[in-house]
Amino acid sequence: MMRNNTSTLGPRRCLDERPRRGMMRDRAADRRLLWETMFVLAVSLGQSAWYSILRMIERLTRGVPMNQQTSTLNSSVTPGRPWLDLLYQLSDIAFGVVPALLAVLLLAQVKPPRQGVRRALGLEAPGWGRDVGAGAMLAAIIGIPGLGFYWAAHALGFNTTVRAADLQHVWWTAPVLIGLAGMNAVLEETVMIGYLFTRWGQIGWSTTMVIVTSAIIRGTYHLYQGWGDFIGNIVMGLFLGWVFSRRCRLLPLIVAHAFLDIVSFLGYAYLAGRVSWL
Repeated sequence: MMRNNTSTLGPRRCLDERPRRGMMRDRAADRRLLWETMFVLAVSLGQSAWYSILRMIERLTRGVPMNQQTSTLNSSVTPGRPWLDLLYQLSDIAFGVVPALLAVLLLAQVKPPRQGVRRALGLEAPGWGRDVGAGAMLAAIIGIPGLGFYWAAHALGFNTTVRAADLQHVWWTAPVLIGLAGMNAVLEETVMIGYLFTRWGQIGWSTTMVIVTSAIIRGTYHLYQGWGDFIGNIVMGLFLGWVFSRRCRLLPLIVAHAFLDIVSFLGYAYLAGRVSWL
């Protein structure tokens, strides 16, 4: 049984929803789906990409070298009132996953994939344990060279100094940072990989076009951190897109992204100021 399941995990099942031979495309339906993806991006990561471009223009016209500028993530909103700050952070986590839930709802309600949403995204229960292990391996493959690339880009003046966490140190700091990492992972991988790959496959885009377009958008909404993070996230998007096109499992990508952010957020929160290389 496992052999038969594995044989279906090729790129055609993930991305190819094109009509069978001899059938005509419904161009009007394709346009509606394309507009749908544009609106989903406009209320989520596409909007972030646009503001990231504006922020990069501001950085380039500031007259200060890129590596002398700072990008701060996960900041306290009301540092003098921890209880209120906690409510802000939990609200960010809760509302942050809404675009991902919207994307899945649209997949389920508007022209669902032929094999169903759970199967299209590879979220069937069998295999979850292997998905976690695969996600940890992907995190190591991406994270170790990614950290070296960030240091090199910063040293060459192409990247800002990224402060990955700037929350006040209270009892809820670590759980909230883990929650924020999980939110980022669910949002980005569900929208940029699961949703867009399915929809763009349905309107007839090639696998290569889907992977490259998604990766460029991913890089663009990280552009505000500098050219290094822009390029690094494009490479990450290309790699994760290729993995999904081959294995059709979304959970390993979510796990990998969550691991990367957890290590980054917690590592910075508890090591910044204690080690010289942060």
